[in-house]
Amino acid sequence: MAQSETKKSADFIMPLHMNGLRGRMLKMPMPKNKRREILLIYGHHATIERLYGLAELLNEFGAVTMPDLPGFGGMDSFYKIGEKPTLDDLADYLAAFVKLRYRGRRFTIAALSFGFLVATRMLQKHPDIAKKVDLIVSFVGFTHHDEFTFTRPRYWFYRLLASVFSRKLPSIFFHNIILHPLIIRAFYGRTHNAKHKFVNLSDEEKKRVTDFEVHLWRCNDLRTHMYTSVVMLTVDNCQVKVDVPVAHLSVKTDNYFNNMVVEQHMQVVFSSYKPIPVNIKGHSISVVATKQQSEPLVPAKLRAILRKHP
Repeated sequence: MAQSETKKSADFIMPLHMNGLRGRMLKMPMPKNKRREILLIYGHHATIERLYGLAELLNEFGAVTMPDLPGFGGMDSFYKIGEKPTLDDLADYLAAFVKLRYRGRRFTIAALSFGFLVATRMLQKHPDIAKKVDLIVSFVGFTHHDEFTFTRPRYWFYRLLASVFSRKLPSIFFHNIILHPLIIRAFYGRTHNAKHKFVNLSDEEKKRVTDFEVHLWRCNDLRTHMYTSVVMLTVDNCQVKVDVPVAHLSVKTDNYFNNMVVEQHMQVVFSSYKPIPVNIKGHSISVVATKQQSEPLVPAKLRAILRKHP
């Protein structure tokens, strides 16, 4: 983990207590002569610290708020209060946060991958909030499970595995035995996803990625991770149209999604669609990235959009 980035992010992190659940949120102030409010939602396998470099970049264009969601980033999970992390419940939780944080003010949403699913469902379920959103930025987001490029055997393997380990006792076994740090360090580099992340990395960089994977697997709630994996593999967010424009950042070499199908679905869901290709390897940044390392995620086309007054 990039310790200097973690120390800097701590200056902007504060406790978040909602609905009996304890988490954190990052709150970066409005820069001089800017008016845009940006709500940043990280993805499925992340923390606030992992996206701090991106938050710094977005902070050039407005105030940035990035909350944990239940079960993510070290926050208490819905299971603590006897609920499950369904997409609808996560969307309602995010809606409650928005109503407390923005109180009717207009804002921009920037969301990564699974976070984009949650943000989209929130806008679909809460049209009063959608009216206050001037733009949603998709960082390799998606709307439908058909967009995955997995082979059918791999798809069903992931789905069955996630379904089994979303249960209480199997998840305890998986967390304490399979995801023991020694096991992760020994076998992570051989996994399908790691082979994509490790392309062109030095041995030192591979170790850094692996160490951060250990941190992510240990700090995030495993049952939530597995349950929401099933959500991603079965989701259909294409049933309700949202009157909000989307700017979608896609990666040509994305190892998860078919970009053509993603584009078709987004044109169905959102009022307008603007494609923005980004030049990174794989699906997204794989470790805690500095502001400079995160720059490919905010290319010139997106900067031009964000410079305009909302």
